[in-house]
Amino acid sequence: MLSSIGFPGLILILIIALVVFGPSKLPEIGKAVGTSLKEFKKATNDIMNDDESKKVEDKNNQ
Repeated sequence: MLSSIGFPGLILILIIALVVFGPSKLPEIGKAVGTSLKEFKKATNDIMNDDESKKVEDKNNQ
């Protein structure tokens, strides 16, 4: 995903975020984004594990 943006695009996004939110809010925003991504990844892994365990149970019941 980030590879399609490129380095100049990433710098531009960071500068715009700095101007819009200010330097004091950027660490809070970064932490919130990181926490959200962590929770999303955990939920995705839980769904995948549930799906795999269901397949194993179905295979064992046949």
